[in-house]
Amino acid sequence: MKRILLICFMTLSTTFWSKAQQISYSAEKIWDNGMHNAFTSIEKFKGEYYITFREGETHIFDSRGNAEGKIRILHSKDGQKWEALPAIGKEGYDLRDPKFSITPDGRLMVIIGGSIYRNKELVGSQPHVMFSSDGRTFTEPQPVNVDPKYRTERDWLWRVTWHGGVGYSVSYGRNEQGQTPLYLYSTTDGINYKHITSFNIDNFPNEATIRFLNDGRMAIMVRREQGDRECMWGVSAAPYTEWEWKKMGTFLGGPDFIVLDDEHIVAGGRTLLGYDAKTSLFVGTKDGKFEQTVILPSGGDTSYPGFVVVGDELWVSYYSMHDSKNASIHLAKIPLSVFGK
Repeated sequence: MKRILLICFMTLSTTFWSKAQQISYSAEKIWDNGMHNAFTSIEKFKGEYYITFREGETHIFDSRGNAEGKIRILHSKDGQKWEALPAIGKEGYDLRDPKFSITPDGRLMVIIGGSIYRNKELVGSQPHVMFSSDGRTFTEPQPVNVDPKYRTERDWLWRVTWHGGVGYSVSYGRNEQGQTPLYLYSTTDGINYKHITSFNIDNFPNEATIRFLNDGRMAIMVRREQGDRECMWGVSAAPYTEWEWKKMGTFLGGPDFIVLDDEHIVAGGRTLLGYDAKTSLFVGTKDGKFEQTVILPSGGDTSYPGFVVVGDELWVSYYSMHDSKNASIHLAKIPLSVFGK
């Protein structure tokens, strides 16, 4: 079991006001240890707030040429004073993109991408998962099992969302033919994943987030890396084999979204404004029509937001290097009224 190491990190909040956007909100840097900290997820678990991310010397490789990123987890009772658990790693793997969820039996789960490099070349990937019953000690990262018929050499279960006792995840990867298939999986234990359907989306679809609309339909937001690069928005009723897709009109790197209600869905990710990258938030509807609403203080290597509603605010975790040499972790607290709620 991974044991706790308490490191306190507290910063003062800064209030941002934009005439063009007509909004006022707070944003603060909550973690900066001189490392490259990236790819966040935020969750509320047993009365506390948790943020997880990858920690490494750089975006991929360390000074020895190895790619062995670790998973860092912060926790806080009030969203102001944050304490860190020891970084969690696994020899031979670059652990990346940790994403929280809460299992039906009440455990905090982290799904993790596990990249494998040899001589600075990506040769494979193996998703991992770990669990905690108390938010302090976690099981060792263990490989997950996907349907062997659909296994590829670079599977990546990017996020798991639970609904009705079942977890759902979209996996992307690369098969022996060099194709980049996109699969929808289900799980009941977070370890074993069963294939539901395959998606035929062009222009290198990859990172995807699943959420559920108030009417019970599944919605998926998919990043596309080639061609027009516009994100795709898909909706389907159970059993989630027949889908309606449309383009969102914008590129989003590291996309996440939260359903406030069918007419107020907040999405976020990396956008490209000229030559500069920003972490931006959009508000939209179940029909997939989204408009940019907030550009968070951000720049350089940035994005991968996470969302949680706290009272009348939306808390947004993300990473950025606009105010530090290396990428650091930030938390914005935005009134729900900004998004029309």
